[in-house]
Amino acid sequence: MALQEELEKQGNFLFKYRSLLPLIILFIGIIVYTKYQIDTFVIKESIFQNIFEFICLFVCFIGLAIRVYTVGHTPKNTSGRNTESQIADELNTSGIYSIVRHPLYLGNYFMWLGIAMLTLNFWFIIAFSLFYWIYYERIMFAEEQFLRKKYDKIYLEWAEQTPAFLPNFKNWKKPIIQFSWKKIVKKEKNGLVAIFILFFIFSSIEYFVDENIIIARNWTLWTFILSLLFYGTVKLLTKKTKYLHEDGR
Repeated sequence: MALQEELEKQGNFLFKYRSLLPLIILFIGIIVYTKYQIDTFVIKESIFQNIFEFICLFVCFIGLAIRVYTVGHTPKNTSGRNTESQIADELNTSGIYSIVRHPLYLGNYFMWLGIAMLTLNFWFIIAFSLFYWIYYERIMFAEEQFLRKKYDKIYLEWAEQTPAFLPNFKNWKKPIIQFSWKKIVKKEKNGLVAIFILFFIFSSIEYFVDENIIIARNWTLWTFILSLLFYGTVKLLTKKTKYLHEDGR
C-alpha cells in the first residue's frame, strides 16, 4: 500500500477513535501529577500555585474560545463531533476557516495543553505535544483527502492559500453564517464541563496526597458543581423542549 493510502487509512481509523486520546492523556497526566505531588513538598494554596492554575485555565479557555467561535459560525453537518465517518455537507471557507483549515483541532490542542501544564512536568508537556501532532496529523490528512475528493478544485484553491494548523490572519474573511449561541450551548457544553471536572480531579489529587482529603475544598469544587448543573440543564432543555433548536444548525 502506498504511503498516501496508508496515511489515509490510519487517519480514518484514528478519526473514529479520537475520543480516546483525551483519556490516554488524562491517565498518564494523573500518574505524572500524582508522582510530582508525592515527591515534592508544595505549600497548598500558595500565591504562585493559584496564579499558575489560573494560567492553565486561561490556556484551556483559549482553546474553548476557538472551538466556540468555529462551531458558532458553521451550518449543520459540518465541524461536528461525529465519529462514524467524515461528514461535510458544505465546505467552510469563511470566518476562522479563512485563516486556518483545522481550527477545531487547534482549539483542542490548547484545551489539552492547559491540562498538560497542570502536571508541572516539562517533558510530559513536550511528549503530549508531539503525540498530539502525530495523532492528529493523520486525522487531518484523512479529512483533507475526503474534502479533496468531494469538492475538488474548490477545496484545492482554498487549501492552497489557507494554512493547515498555524493561522494566517492576513487571509481573514468575515463569516458568512451568523453566530449561534444555541448551537454552542448544545454542542460545546461537553468541553466546558470537561475542563472544570479535570481541574477538580487534579486539585483533589493534591488534597488527597497532602492531607488525605478526598475532595478538594477550593474554587475547583464550586466550578465542578456549577458545570454539572449547567450540563444537566442543557440536556434537559434539549430533551424536553425545542428552545435550543435551530433549523439548519
